[in-house]
Amino acid sequence: MRWVLIILCFIVFTGAQTPELETDLSPVVVYWKTLTPGEKEIFLFSYLTQVYETHTAMKKQLGYNDVTTWYYNNIAELVYGVFDSMQEVKMQEFVGWIDQFYSHEDFMNRPFYEALEFAFRYQQAAGETMWEKYKNMEFDSIKPGD
Repeated sequence: MRWVLIILCFIVFTGAQTPELETDLSPVVVYWKTLTPGEKEIFLFSYLTQVYETHTAMKKQLGYNDVTTWYYNNIAELVYGVFDSMQEVKMQEFVGWIDQFYSHEDFMNRPFYEALEFAFRYQQAAGETMWEKYKNMEFDSIKPGD
């Protein structure tokens, strides 16, 4: 019995000493990383559509008030910009930039909106290839704030 108690105390003590992960993963990031590229495109399109429909419903129910204006300025305006650029840019390019955003450990706990903003800014950057765009735009200049 004494050995069992010693082993149990050792296990509990050792477990308490293990360092915690420095970066907590956002549930959206965990989900995003499990998707295939095609599923990521569907997720992105669903997100864009949901924001558009929410903004449309808010305008219909609330009119143009402070809440509707805030939602447009902070959420919907970016989505409308992404929709406008869809004529020139394929959805898979946005997916690639979102993957790039979430590949950096510092951003793994950031909301999906910030990943989309990152993708949109890089899509707008000068250059023909992803590498040219990356070089033409400093990564630190679009780092999300804390």
